[in-house]
Amino acid sequence: MSQNKPQKDLLYALVTDVGSTTTKARLFHKTKDEWRFLVAGEAPTTVETPYEDVTLGVINAVKEVEELTGKKILKPDGSGIETPFNGKSGVDIYCTTSSAGGGLQMMVAGLISSMTAESANRAALGAGAIVMDVMAEDDGREPFEKIKQIRSLRPDMILLAGGTDGGAIEQVISIAELIKASEPKARLGASYALPFVYAGNKDLHNTIQNMMEKSFALIIVDNIRPVLEMENTEPARRAIHELFMEHVMSHAPGYKKLMQWTDIDIMPTPAGEGLAMQLIANTYKQNSLGVGLGGATTNVYSIVDGRFVRSVSANLGMSYSICNVLKEATIENIMRWLPFDIDPDYLGSQLSNKMIRPTTIPQTLKDLMTEHSVAREALRLGFNHHKSIATRLKGVSVLRTVSDMFTQELAETYIDMMKMDILAGTGGLLSHAPRRIQSMLILTDAFQPEGITKLYQDSVFMMPHLGVFSTVHQQAAWEIFDKDCLLRLGTVIAPKGTAQEGNEVMSVDLEMPDGTEIEETVKFGDLKLIPLATGSEARVTVTPGKGFNMGAEKPEAPVRGRVMGGEAGIILDGRGRPLWIPSDNNKRKELLLKWFKTLELYSKDVLETF
Repeated sequence: MSQNKPQKDLLYALVTDVGSTTTKARLFHKTKDEWRFLVAGEAPTTVETPYEDVTLGVINAVKEVEELTGKKILKPDGSGIETPFNGKSGVDIYCTTSSAGGGLQMMVAGLISSMTAESANRAALGAGAIVMDVMAEDDGREPFEKIKQIRSLRPDMILLAGGTDGGAIEQVISIAELIKASEPKARLGASYALPFVYAGNKDLHNTIQNMMEKSFALIIVDNIRPVLEMENTEPARRAIHELFMEHVMSHAPGYKKLMQWTDIDIMPTPAGEGLAMQLIANTYKQNSLGVGLGGATTNVYSIVDGRFVRSVSANLGMSYSICNVLKEATIENIMRWLPFDIDPDYLGSQLSNKMIRPTTIPQTLKDLMTEHSVAREALRLGFNHHKSIATRLKGVSVLRTVSDMFTQELAETYIDMMKMDILAGTGGLLSHAPRRIQSMLILTDAFQPEGITKLYQDSVFMMPHLGVFSTVHQQAAWEIFDKDCLLRLGTVIAPKGTAQEGNEVMSVDLEMPDGTEIEETVKFGDLKLIPLATGSEARVTVTPGKGFNMGAEKPEAPVRGRVMGGEAGIILDGRGRPLWIPSDNNKRKELLLKWFKTLELYSKDVLETF
């Protein structure tokens, strides 16, 4: 079925995500008035031996949907999904995302690390790729080191950018020659032509074609940086997706068959997740920050003034990569979130066991707290990585105002938490947290939102499904997203600034939906929780204390707005920005327990025993 089918005719949609370990099927249907999520089915992914055919996992996941609904979806001979819906069986459309086999893995190269190479990196990340390495003329490596690295990588694809149009020539040719001389091999086998995208100086199109077309599956597109002042990543992103479908997916076990089943192109899972995050920002017309916390990777997405950027931290996750989090964050930073003493060696062994047995779940409250502590650090590190990618274009002259002269330099990243209106999270640990307030505080501690910020999370793992479905029927995808997927956690109110413990951070006046008024004064180091149900809003006036601000033009000036209710409610965060945690061990544990009890984060009875 084509995307051109009139949307009003759609009644049933089946969407799957073929993950690295699990294939997840979601069935959507149109009721009398709106689209809703109907049922989910899951089964192990069958990309490896002895099966080596991803369609087997898809069939098993869809069979579970059939059993739960009593509705036939698969063709009687098992050769695919029956489309369109004939009144009794089948669905109107079937589409899927996939990250099986490690997803899309790329190497990118550019002329200058902080300019064309950085833009090429953003283009690859935006296409849903894991970037294995970023090479540039000025990256400090000798040619023989680069050749050795290229030969060892075995990527799915290479992206080369470099030179503005009419600019550098010899240096770009030098990089291309280096890549060609390395004779890189594709991850899926040496017999496959390795896809290669050239998105550099247009004056080199013919030269690159003559040089590379016999050795690679070559696509030449418009320059990523035609001039220094402009970044044009869309043509490269489209080419990456085209080559991903034609070369990478078609060679993976069973994907050729799966591609014949689907009504639109298969999309990388992170790209689908990114579209879902963009759906939130576009619907509310607000700056948004989102995160997908997985077992092996942490994906962070930002939409700021309409500009979308994705980063992937391939070594930060909650199971396969949990020891990498321990290494990068350090054991001290993980332990700072725990309100009890723990032997560092025991903690290291505990996390190592999680890496070896990734499907295990916490057995005690202390185990759960430990996982939540690791999650905070994985998200914090992933966000730091994201800010290093979400930067202003390098090499561009920036007009500085008089006030800028008094600062050392302009901020590298344009991510300003005071200007972020929405923070959303997805991933198993967040979605399956025993209490919603737990995931809300994890997100708050890791990202440290400022001002007034609304928090959401994926109630079940459905963001990639709705992202790819939105390319077919955006209104239907949003209706399902809004009603069945996007869980409102509540609102965080947090002034920027720091002070001595006990000093006033803010006074808050709330006008509740029933007309009652609540007045709260928040001291430095305090957390307070005000219940406000999902679907409710309250008017708020926040007056920052001395040395604090809420994003108004003048520091300490009051701000007014509306706050969203949710599963947790409204958190008044007086812990300062940057967030303050005492260095004294006893004081730190005492304060953590106070925060946890105030928010009813965990069982009070158990917390009393610490």
